[in-house]
Amino acid sequence: MTTVTLTDFRSHASGMLTRVEQGETLVVLRHGRPIAEVSPVTWPHSGQPSWKRQALRLSTKGAGLSSAILEDRDHEDIS
Repeated sequence: MTTVTLTDFRSHASGMLTRVEQGETLVVLRHGRPIAEVSPVTWPHSGQPSWKRQALRLSTKGAGLSSAILEDRDHEDIS
């Protein structure tokens, strides 16, 4: 774990984030006090973020919602 000042972090943000990508954790200091810890992200499932993983498919028995809506419209009294 490496400590860096906020000024250094702002001035060299791209290089600092490259270090984080390579596995290093940085502690950012403001006025000598730690304010943030920047560390590499760890994805829990197969190295992919959740928005890239296949979603859970839900299914139910019976008529679909659109069929129920259309049927309800057919029986609706519009007069």
